[in-house]
Amino acid sequence: MSTNLSRRGFMGAAGFAGLTVAGLSTLSACGSGATVSKGGSKASAKLKLPAYVPAQTAPADLAGNAAGLDATYLRYPKALTKSVAKAPGDGSRITALTETFTTPAPPQAKNAYWQELNKRLGARFDMTIVVDQGVDAYLTKFNAMMAGGDIPDLVWFPPNQGIQRVPELLDAKFHDLTPHLSGDAVKDYPNLANLPTTAWKTAVVNGKIRGVTVAYGSMGQVYAVNQDFWKPVGGAEFTSAEDFLAKGRELADPKRNKYVLEPAYVNHIGQFAQWFGAPSGWRLEGGKLTHMYETEEYQEALAFAVKVAKAGLFWPDPNLSTTMEKMAQGSLGAYVQSFPSFLVDAKTYDFPFGVIVPFAAKAGAKPRYSMGYGSVGYTAISKKADAKRVKMLLGVMDYLAAPFGTEERLFLDNGIEGKHFTRTAKGDVTLTPKGNSEAVTTAMPLAFLAAGPEYIYLPGQPELAGRIHGWQQELLKISQTNPTSGHFSDTSTSKSPSLTTAMSDCQLDIVAGRKPLSAYKEQLRKWRSGGGDKMRAEFEASLAGK
Repeated sequence: MSTNLSRRGFMGAAGFAGLTVAGLSTLSACGSGATVSKGGSKASAKLKLPAYVPAQTAPADLAGNAAGLDATYLRYPKALTKSVAKAPGDGSRITALTETFTTPAPPQAKNAYWQELNKRLGARFDMTIVVDQGVDAYLTKFNAMMAGGDIPDLVWFPPNQGIQRVPELLDAKFHDLTPHLSGDAVKDYPNLANLPTTAWKTAVVNGKIRGVTVAYGSMGQVYAVNQDFWKPVGGAEFTSAEDFLAKGRELADPKRNKYVLEPAYVNHIGQFAQWFGAPSGWRLEGGKLTHMYETEEYQEALAFAVKVAKAGLFWPDPNLSTTMEKMAQGSLGAYVQSFPSFLVDAKTYDFPFGVIVPFAAKAGAKPRYSMGYGSVGYTAISKKADAKRVKMLLGVMDYLAAPFGTEERLFLDNGIEGKHFTRTAKGDVTLTPKGNSEAVTTAMPLAFLAAGPEYIYLPGQPELAGRIHGWQQELLKISQTNPTSGHFSDTSTSKSPSLTTAMSDCQLDIVAGRKPLSAYKEQLRKWRSGGGDKMRAEFEASLAGK
């Protein structure tokens, strides 16, 4: 599939540049320890998160760790374990609301993967799948279902799509899952117990576990390159921002329709900001917060982006929709991608991938790499389900959260052997055309309801898988996280989406040459007076436990 900017804006929401585009606040509103009542932060801090019990599956060739390093498999394991003893369903119809960022799945009646899924779950699993058409598509459907009262059994609460008054909505319409998942209770669902502890924090609202976390890689956005593109200048390695600029100038060739960077300006500013040492969202020092917009490092990154644009390094059409095709053709040198989606790209496109690990933009700069949150929201259970049905539905999500190295994950990712995929003599999994049309398209909306821990496996590309594992290790050495993760600001819920959009639009205008660099300071003043300062105060109070 070609890179889709709206998809990357969402999937990168836990990463540095995605925060700039989508805003931190809505993630907090959707349950990153969110609370609208006094004492909510303290209640969330006291909550016993689900116990972590690692699954006993095929060992990784290159081990992962709790810091965010993904377990890596150079070949698909031949000996798989069975993580779910029997079909978790009770024969009933299960409804779910979810989203997809790829081609819509064929309907159940014409979809062998979906039909097999129903058999394995022991239920008719009916998904209402919203096809991504920008960030409002899911929100529109979500709000309509909530208002109409026809709430599905399972509802995905995304991290950055503007859902309002989440705590009140959860109290009114959805179960508190704390009794089922807190502490050792989660052990009734072994695959859920295998999910990283950090991911569960995003499902906590007012001291209660309000859904099953949807696990996602903890790495943030990454600067990916076509290594062949950079060979004439000795590779994609740089000693400073000016060195990057000089090498980019040397490689850009408009006459041959060859440019260095995709035109997603704000994403690039986010990457440049890491070179200068800007914080991830907020910087906390002595109990006081400074937003990345306010830092000298971020503003230096913006000024550098202007220089990059004037040098002609960006693709000239800002609406480019074929980024990956241009990368594969060697017409582009680098693009910004969320890390898990980067793994999808590496499976899909055949060119020598590389990664630019943040480096010091100038003498004295301390480069940083901004981590993600380790989840993409959570899935709540409608109050229409009685106690027995809640347990059944949790069992279904336990199946969907099966880890790599299990029979369940092999099916969930790839479908039916012989129909949707085949295995090579070395054990690698190869999708058939039917697998791409049915398994891939149906697996994506399933993955937004529940998913196993992130892993690295690239069929037939063990060397690249190993290199990606190595790049992750390098990125983790300079990693940083947002200090407000797990804390709540009322103002951020209501104001941040519009404020961050205005800040992004201003930066786009500046990089495109429609506004002078000086316009940023005035927009920053509006950001602060329009809600930024209130967000700061509310986050500081939450961090102080007030």
